[in-house]
Amino acid sequence: MSSLVFFNYRGAKLRYSFVSHLSDAFERHGINFFLDNHEQRGKDLANLFVRIEESRIALAIFSTRYAESSWCMDELVKMKKCVDKGKLKVIPIFYKIRARDVRGQTGKFGDKFWELAKVSRGDKIKKWKDALECITGKMGLSLGEKCSEAGFIMEIIKEVKIVLAAIGREGKEHNYVSVLKNKKRKIWNCTYEPVHYKRSNIQKF
Repeated sequence: MSSLVFFNYRGAKLRYSFVSHLSDAFERHGINFFLDNHEQRGKDLANLFVRIEESRIALAIFSTRYAESSWCMDELVKMKKCVDKGKLKVIPIFYKIRARDVRGQTGKFGDKFWELAKVSRGDKIKKWKDALECITGKMGLSLGEKCSEAGFIMEIIKEVKIVLAAIGREGKEHNYVSVLKNKKRKIWNCTYEPVHYKRSNIQKF
């Protein structure tokens, strides 16, 4: 099975605009991906956690409405757990929102986050904040209000292909070590080279 890319995002408006265009681009470039509307109706939503575990890459698409969904935030926590285990690469996408607002829960993003926090448990809020700090601390891509979405989508495609190529190299190295395991037991620690995005697309935190 080819590497799977999991889309983590919030909102029907985003689903039928940016995310729709992004998924079309993935299909044209032959990249295997998963959207939550691919899940069969009637199944437990916890199946989405399984999809995250099955994925090699996740796109955390942050928008102003992202933090109004406890489910999105819980997905992010699951993604962090997979990242901590070295099983998932996450690329944060800041869709018409400032990265520092997501990281610090300020601005419009913060308004939604703290509204959700009012009706949530303290331990859950801490996990959400930890996940936001972890994921937004990675290099990502940012789309401004007056930027071209078509160009931005192609930039995402390019970076996903870079990560997929790196994962492929890690897999080949791992298989090579497995062949030699009967001769000498060795623990192989693959080091992932971080994606270097164009300076104009990187937001400082």
